[in-house]
This record gives sequence, C-alpha cells and structure tokens, in this order.
Amino acid sequence: MPQSLYVHIPFCRKKCVYCDFYSSVYNCDIAEAYIKVLSAEARKLQGIFKTIYIGGGTPTVLEKGSLVMLLESLKGRFGPETEFTIEANPESLTEEKVQILLDHGVNRLSIGVQSIRDRKLQKLGRVHDSKRAVDSVILADRKGFKNISIDLIYGVWDEDGEAWKEELEEVVKLPVKHISCYGLTYEKETPLFEALKSGSVKPLEDEAVAAMYECTIDRLAVRGFKQYEISNYSKEGYQSAHNMNYWDNGPYTGLGASAVTYQDGSRAENVSDAEEYIKRILAGKSPIASSEKLSPVRRAKETAALKIRTREGIDFKHFKDNTGYDFVELEKRALKDLEEEGLIKYLKDGDMATGVCLRRRGFLFCDTVSSSFL
Repeated sequence: MPQSLYVHIPFCRKKCVYCDFYSSVYNCDIAEAYIKVLSAEARKLQGIFKTIYIGGGTPTVLEKGSLVMLLESLKGRFGPETEFTIEANPESLTEEKVQILLDHGVNRLSIGVQSIRDRKLQKLGRVHDSKRAVDSVILADRKGFKNISIDLIYGVWDEDGEAWKEELEEVVKLPVKHISCYGLTYEKETPLFEALKSGSVKPLEDEAVAAMYECTIDRLAVRGFKQYEISNYSKEGYQSAHNMNYWDNGPYTGLGASAVTYQDGSRAENVSDAEEYIKRILAGKSPIASSEKLSPVRRAKETAALKIRTREGIDFKHFKDNTGYDFVELEKRALKDLEEEGLIKYLKDGDMATGVCLRRRGFLFCDTVSSSFL
C-alpha cells in the first residue's frame, strides 16, 4: 500500500505577511486550469494511500466546481482506514463546502485559525476575524467532522504571555481534537522580514517566546492535548498520521506546484509556479524542477533529524531496522555534546539504553538538536 499523498493548492485569498510557502493570490482562470491538470495527474495514481493531505495555500478558496473535480479525481485512492485531511481557512469555509468535503470522503479538517484575537489577526494579515474563526470550527463540528485540527501562532510582536495563556484557555473549549501551535518566525522574502529589517516591527525576546512555548505545553496537557511533536498536540488517538509518516522519514508522493515526492531515498521537487506547472503537464513534460538521490548515510541522518522532533524520540532498534545504521555509532559526537548541554536524555530498559529523546530544555532548542544530527 502506498504510504502518503500530498496535494498542493497554491492559492490564497490574500498572502499573509509571515508566509514563505509557495502560494499566490487566487485567480479563477489559473485555478480552474490548474485543477484540471492536477486532477488528470491524480487519476493516474495507483493503489490506496494510508494518508492523503490536501494543503496549500488554501484549498477551500477553490470554487465549488473545482473543489468537486479535485476530490472526484481522488476516488479509489483511499479506503476506510485512510486519514484524509484538507486544509481550510475560516473565510472560505462555507456550509456547502463542508458538506462537499464530507460527501467526498474527507475525514480530517485542518483549519488555519491562527488566533481568536482580532488585533493579532490584523497584525498577521489574516482576512478573517475572531468570530469567523470560531464559527468555522463550530460549523465543521455541527456538520459532522469528528476530527478537527486548528493552527495557532504565538510570539507575535508586542504579544503578552498572559494574553496567550488566556487565548489557549478559550481555544481548548472548541470542539477540536488536534492543535498545532507555531512560534512566529521572520522568514526571508516575506513582508514581515522586511518590516523587521526596517525596524517597524520589533520581535519579542527569546525568553518571552520560550515562556509562551512552555505555557503551551503545560496548559494544553492539562486540557487533554498531549504534545507528540515540537509544535503538535492532540487528544488521545488523534495524532496526525500524515505528519507522523513525515517525521518517520517515510515515503510520500507529491502532486502540484512545489510539491515534493520522496521514494526509496530519492527526492524530487516540482516547479514552484502554478502556470509553469500547467504548461509542463499540458506539453507532456515532467513538472520536476530538481531531484537528488540521498546516500544511505544522508538518509539515516535526515531520519534522525526528523524523528528527534517527536515526543517519543528515536528507538535504536527501529532506527537500525529502517536505516541499517547503529544510531549511537552514527551520531556519537553529537550525542555527547547534546547530553552535556542537557538537551537530550537516554531511554532505558533496565541498564540498557534503548533510545534517545529530547529533554524539556531540548524542545526549546530543537532546531539545534536536529541540525547537529545532519
């Protein structure tokens, strides 16, 4: 059975100031042409996928006809055990679209709420307000979605730690099973990064952001949302299977502009331009812009860098079975430094070390830990 399928819809109602993912402002003609060629590509796929994830951009920005066409093209590619996720934004999630998703087998909805505070949403350049954010979650629940995830952002300039705590306390009352909380980052080639350079925006101190992160872990745990990865929390049994496959460095197929396919240690990335993607597909050409074959040791190191992000960490036996490498031997130098810095700890069965995972402090410096394995 194929592992995971990712489908990229690179259109948004408006480009957010902090976003560096490939997307563009919605254009009906381009979107219709894109969905036609994307659907044709989807119909060529074989087998039943364990997970399907339609992301973006904003998939729900699509017109009804295009959305139906896309979902119809995936018929036969999922079964009753498939986790089938689609991303949505509050401003484009209507009752009719929610019903379309349910009717076509989507069983997990990921809503880009980002905040339920109007001032914060305005700072982030979001086009919905807090009422629409909350209403979209309630709508999805009322219509029948049993597995709803929301995204939140913290650490926005001038944000107060107590205000973030209060926001979390309100969010957990919503009918959601999964919450992703991301610290605001200032990515290059975004309007937010330019604002940072000009001095019009002054980021929070690292200590303040770290305190918000620790507050997130503690407050969500109390409310039944267990942290299972750096930025992800879920009720029991509602971890994202699609993301877990990614953090296991498992295989996946990518469809659409900028989508990545990873199979048997080979990685291929499609062109990051919707019109160029359309042009290549219609001409019978490959949409792949770049590709690489990872050496076995590189693949093993990437597996380590991804898997350490999870709460369960790296199991030595599992790592050896999947990569062929002894983890301790492969990362001996990095492990020594990370342990001395108090960022990791060994998992043991009696006196025998069976794995390694992040300490509480390690979660605060996860990027440092991950990069050390590479």
